[in-house]
Amino acid sequence: MKKITLIVLALIAATSLRAQKLVIKGSDTLGAKLVPTLAEEYKAQHSGVSFEIAAEGSTTGIAAITDGTAQIGMSSRRAKPTEMSAASAKGVTMKPTIVAYDGIAVVMNANNPVTTLTKRQVEQIFAGDITDWSAVGGSPGAISIYTRNTASGTYSDFKDLAMKKRDYAGSSQKMAGNEQIVAEVAKNPSGIGYCGLAYMNEPGVKVASIEGTLPSKETVLSKKYPYARPTFYYTNGEPVGEAAKFVDFTLSDAGQAIVARIGMVPIR
Repeated sequence: MKKITLIVLALIAATSLRAQKLVIKGSDTLGAKLVPTLAEEYKAQHSGVSFEIAAEGSTTGIAAITDGTAQIGMSSRRAKPTEMSAASAKGVTMKPTIVAYDGIAVVMNANNPVTTLTKRQVEQIFAGDITDWSAVGGSPGAISIYTRNTASGTYSDFKDLAMKKRDYAGSSQKMAGNEQIVAEVAKNPSGIGYCGLAYMNEPGVKVASIEGTLPSKETVLSKKYPYARPTFYYTNGEPVGEAAKFVDFTLSDAGQAIVARIGMVPIR
């Protein structure tokens, strides 16, 4: 009887070791394309590992690490001092790991005659000072602005990088993700929005050059493109177990090749 019990316990332990679930929450910029692609490749090499990926905005990823509801929090922005303090109060040490670089592309409808904007014009458009395309060399017509929602790291980063921390125009329409912004701009001849590099080449939109510079691997790494930024995984201290292995895979040559393939910029 004792021998049977030991065998059963050994089988349970073996099953537990095989069935690893990795919960990853946060940024849509990372979580809609890059991390699912990384996860599929990782699963092909590690049988028995499953993933739960929720891409609902960087704020939710940072909160998930603070609350202990995810092993990895995806974020397209750095954690705020208030978030770091809230985590520390719960005994959580927020550790950021840069996993890719990105540029926030300003996208317009493909039929818009405007091709380039100044940084000042971008600020004025998204803040609501400029409301008609004729003011920036386009055909007369009211400008329709699409932004991310307030949980998004891109929403915050664009305010910091492009708008001098000003508020968005009251008429701006908040979208859940990069793909939604691109889809709306593609349908609306008067539309303008922004998205990560991995989403800027979709049909129906074109990328505005900013004072003559387009977002690319070279301009993002050199920071010649003004809306360049790093993206992060957050963990509670040094990652452990399967989370550590997945972070290592993301940073490996194979993982960074996937970063490049989906359109973002590898860290090296």
